[in-house]
Amino acid sequence: QVQPVESGGDSVQTGGSLRLSCLASGDTSSMKCMAWFREQPGKEREKVAHIYSDIGGTWYADSVKGRFTISQDDAKTTIYLQMTDLKPEDTAMYYCAAESKALRCFTDNYGYWGQGTQVTVSS
Repeated sequence: QVQPVESGGDSVQTGGSLRLSCLASGDTSSMKCMAWFREQPGKEREKVAHIYSDIGGTWYADSVKGRFTISQDDAKTTIYLQMTDLKPEDTAMYYCAAESKALRCFTDNYGYWGQGTQVTVSS
């Protein structure tokens, strides 16, 4: 079992920046990857980015490429999402997720989820 806990959500203005953090506890040695997802009212959940725990390889959704950066700490138990040039359409609940099966890393089917942290971008 892995328990991700997010923090860092806030309200910012268009063009602003935020950094989200996610600390994973539990059986973190089993993690193959961690990811950030976001969910907006009335829309399907969207994966924003993921990072492989061992090699640090990353992937980004086209909607955030060039503006968001996912990273992890040396212990590989905390991941970050540095968000810049924020837009109103980035407003969402952001969820951190972890997965222990490498084949699922590129999917949306992650096994462990946090409770979410709200990001609101006003124009």
